[in-house]
Amino acid sequence: MDVTHTTVPGVGTVHHCDTRQGDHLAVIVSGAGRRSLLFYDRADPDTPAHTVELEQREADQLAELLHSRPLADRLASVERRLATLFDAVHR
Repeated sequence: MDVTHTTVPGVGTVHHCDTRQGDHLAVIVSGAGRRSLLFYDRADPDTPAHTVELEQREADQLAELLHSRPLADRLASVERRLATLFDAVHR
């Protein structure tokens, strides 16, 4: 995926994403921390076909779903590595 970032005064940061399949979407992160997902139609790549507004918790939940490994699995992996390091240091 190709991602570009643009700062828009008074709006926030716009992250434009183009997939290998040719789809275009954007994520707007406002100065207040709100997130908006903008989905574009291939026939009209300049105008969002649909916009979804997300509250912070919703954005966090969606991000968790999009991770290749859930947060709990990643945290458990880090804890196992730390335990191994701790055991090695205290031998």
